[in-house]
Amino acid sequence: MGNPLLILADHAASWHSRPWPEGLEHHARRALLDWFAATLPGAQRPPATLLAAALADERGVGRAVCYVDGGRGSARHAALLNAVASHTVEFDDIHRDSGLHPGSPTIAAALAVAQAQGADMGRLLRAMVAGYEVGGRIALAVQPSHYRMWHTTATVGTISAAVAAAVLLGCDAARIGHAIALAATSAGGLQQAFRGEGMSKPLHAGHAAEAGLLAARAAAAGVTGAPDVLHGPAGFAAATSDSTGQWDRARDGLGESFLIASITFKNHGCCGHIFPALDGLLALREQHGFKPDDVLSIHVAGYRPTAEMCDRPVVSTEQEARFSAQYCIAALLHLGAVRLDAFTPQRLQDPILHAFMPKVSVSLAPDLADAYPRRRAARLRVELRNGQVLLHEQPIRKGDPEMPLTDLELADKFRELAIPVLGKDRAGLLLERILTGQKVPENA
Repeated sequence: MGNPLLILADHAASWHSRPWPEGLEHHARRALLDWFAATLPGAQRPPATLLAAALADERGVGRAVCYVDGGRGSARHAALLNAVASHTVEFDDIHRDSGLHPGSPTIAAALAVAQAQGADMGRLLRAMVAGYEVGGRIALAVQPSHYRMWHTTATVGTISAAVAAAVLLGCDAARIGHAIALAATSAGGLQQAFRGEGMSKPLHAGHAAEAGLLAARAAAAGVTGAPDVLHGPAGFAAATSDSTGQWDRARDGLGESFLIASITFKNHGCCGHIFPALDGLLALREQHGFKPDDVLSIHVAGYRPTAEMCDRPVVSTEQEARFSAQYCIAALLHLGAVRLDAFTPQRLQDPILHAFMPKVSVSLAPDLADAYPRRRAARLRVELRNGQVLLHEQPIRKGDPEMPLTDLELADKFRELAIPVLGKDRAGLLLERILTGQKVPENA
């Protein structure tokens, strides 16, 4: 492939003037709308609220909007806090094939720079596309082994944010390459941080946005990075995966197919590795009409992250519940959906949900593990009290490219999450600005 960093940097620089492929600008606007949908409710919750108070004296002077407290300040301050907020309620987007949540860090960094500069919507959307493209392709090159120990959104998300910010800062290909290199050596984020208690996971996205923006600003100012940092023998891929990178995957279709057009927008407010089980249960319930009291047992056979991360038969915190197949299945069957309401303090203490959870078991299906990450499936076995045994394989998730959320469904998701924060009129105005406007959104 040649030096992947240089090739990807050259592609990113092309977004300064590249003609829009048909329909791609609309895909970018959808991603921006979904980012606001995930960010606004997260901005009202810890850890974003706690960090906003802790860092209030570091806001700085600037035009970037921090959606956690509504104040303006430096781009780095806003990018950090907004990215934390966007990754809090587990409604942010996913690039399925690479395992990256690109929106949280990439859009947080790009939007903060765009607001700081007074850039128009076109420049923001172009920067987003470049960040998604480079980040997603680097993630493809190190997966699936990278995800065994590392949180891709924290690691590769730093590079995505750096690229988007560097494009907005007017960097040429050489300086975008330096931004990538500086971001790669600034990246971090461990799987163990969100396999138990604590608030670390949203901070991963926040650090990625801030560190990526720092890398972009440094590169724009002339700071240089190591050009072989991605593929070298002691580089990013070698350090965080089981090889020096599958760089042919990163180059495949470059400039012809675009990652922002194949993004998964979440249809449930929990870990995406639980989605196939939830979608399969919805299909079974629609077909057979059973109620929670009719269920004797539910078994989910899934791919490795489902079995290793989401088999949590006991939960006590909101984060644990969002990563528990047992809790989310109980919530789906009793509440009808896994949305924000499923994770209120009252729900987390609901004895009915906790009594149902032992009925749910999870195991690894080796063939589904082999197909991951490009295929995210689950096999369900539901045993009812009347003796019926229902079997179902859910091959894809609602929201994936093969079964995408329509524009109407995405707008409904935005309204559901934004109206409680902004009110109906302000939410409607923001939706219209994002989907059709030429000015970068500022005050929500």
